[in-house]
Amino acid sequence: MSELVSKKKKVDYAALASPFMRIPKMKVGAARALLDLGLREIYELRGRDPHSLAEDIENAGKTVDADLARLLKIAVDFSEREQ
Repeated sequence: MSELVSKKKKVDYAALASPFMRIPKMKVGAARALLDLGLREIYELRGRDPHSLAEDIENAGKTVDADLARLLKIAVDFSEREQ
């Protein structure tokens, strides 16, 4: 019976509450990756290269797939348009 009971996923409340979740299409995992880089606010993404952010994430030991790379580009674009 215990094999049929699915384990609950841990909820990343810090990532969910982060300003990055205001970015359209942002996923919790991408917000967590940005937080893990030490970024806390959207304005900190202004002028950043999405490819260098992806490299920083990979250097931190995480995998950057096409979806995360796309979200990084969206996040940087959003930060540059936000007033």
